[in-house]
Amino acid sequence: MYCFRKVTADLYWVGGSDRRLERFENMFPVPKGIAYNSYLLLDEKTVLFDTVDNAIGRQFLENVEGVLSGRVLDYLIINHMEPDHCSLIADLLLRYPDMQIIGNAKTFPMIDQFYGMDIEGKKNIIKEGDTFSCGKHTLHFIMAPMVHWPEVMMTYDETDKVLFSADAFGTFGALGGNIFNDEIDFDRDWLDESRRYYTNIVGKYGVQVQNVLKKICPLKIHYICSLHGPIWRNNLEYILDKYNLWSRYEPEVKGVMIAYASMYGNTENAADVLAVRLACAGVKNIAVHDISGTHVSELISDSFKYSHLVLASPTYNAGIYPVMANYLDDMKALNIQNRTVAVLGNGTWAPMSAKLIEAKISEMKNMTLLTENFAIKSALKETQLGALDELVGKLAGEIVGEA
Repeated sequence: MYCFRKVTADLYWVGGSDRRLERFENMFPVPKGIAYNSYLLLDEKTVLFDTVDNAIGRQFLENVEGVLSGRVLDYLIINHMEPDHCSLIADLLLRYPDMQIIGNAKTFPMIDQFYGMDIEGKKNIIKEGDTFSCGKHTLHFIMAPMVHWPEVMMTYDETDKVLFSADAFGTFGALGGNIFNDEIDFDRDWLDESRRYYTNIVGKYGVQVQNVLKKICPLKIHYICSLHGPIWRNNLEYILDKYNLWSRYEPEVKGVMIAYASMYGNTENAADVLAVRLACAGVKNIAVHDISGTHVSELISDSFKYSHLVLASPTYNAGIYPVMANYLDDMKALNIQNRTVAVLGNGTWAPMSAKLIEAKISEMKNMTLLTENFAIKSALKETQLGALDELVGKLAGEIVGEA
């Protein structure tokens, strides 16, 4: 049975959600599932904006058929060629053999690479600034390379002021009937997953996101229709401001994220003592993560969120504890920058973790390493509390003073 919602007078959401998926891209945990959005415009010509993942293919095809209500599908616009948004191209062509496909010069080679289908005579190649009229609606095409694939583009409907934004402004999480941002509590239920989505999927490409923001911000936009998550139809400045902040690698919150690795609980204890002393010094925003039990995508998300990071790790095989090393590699790969970092090292003999972590941080852009880094041998001692308080004073002085 079809399951769709009207977005505007002649635009329909025909997507769906997968609540069975455990890992997005077979990597990122999605305990709340994932939404795959697609949109169908009924004008003199019918236009579909992207398809969905095979996992919800049956629902999607029923939705399209239900909205068309006997009409044929004239055009498919492909804003993004990632398979979770284009897996149903062949199915649509079987049902609507006269359907034309609109994409850019990088779209069609990817169709061939993924699916090897013959679509000669159906290709409509557009470029930056081109327009397309499907009746009363005029569509504009905006190239958005590396947000987050090279072929990505956005489509702007100047008639209803709708921006079809590809993966931009998306989020992890299945939709539950309420598909608009003003029908949900975004701060409470969606912001953390939106940040985790952006930072891990798009986070590396801050410069490219800034370039796209410069293109779309002058537009009069009433709706942002992303390929994941809710549709924005009011308070658009909220999500645009978040993307502006994240893509400039500026923190959302003046506070501390403490990420520790601990084999037998001693480094964990030092992290907890530090957190309590920071709280007593007036730092209100503190997050503490055991990185052995926290997916690295959560760590990356909080690394974007907080202004100050404390990384605590024992030495392991004369190196950095493996899960900490993995996290540091992801930080560098995702271009995290503009943070103040303190390091808390531990080692029973030949302690090396603090020195090696500092070296990794120094390879990243615009990172400030505190000189008051702190080291313990095996376990925190009472005689070291004075030195720990010096680190607390430095962190709290910066955070509380900036708040």
